[in-house]
Amino acid sequence: MTKLVYFAWVRERIGKAEEEVTLPSGVETVGDLLLWLKGRGEAYEYALQHPDVIRVAINHEHVDHRERIGGTSEIALFPPMTGG
Repeated sequence: MTKLVYFAWVRERIGKAEEEVTLPSGVETVGDLLLWLKGRGEAYEYALQHPDVIRVAINHEHVDHRERIGGTSEIALFPPMTGG
């Protein structure tokens, strides 16, 4: 099982802060994960309609969408961050 944690408007659009999932065998990278999540229903599709802007952290470390996720215990999804 992998723990998925959602932040800010990603959390609001999906409707939950976190969940435990069993990833299917074809989900090997962060990009694969985002594509798979989009197919899980309307709320996920809405939250991830522009997956290229979603920032992802694996076990508290920000990673590229090409990063492999095998054996990961926690994956967090963030919208783009702004600040000043």
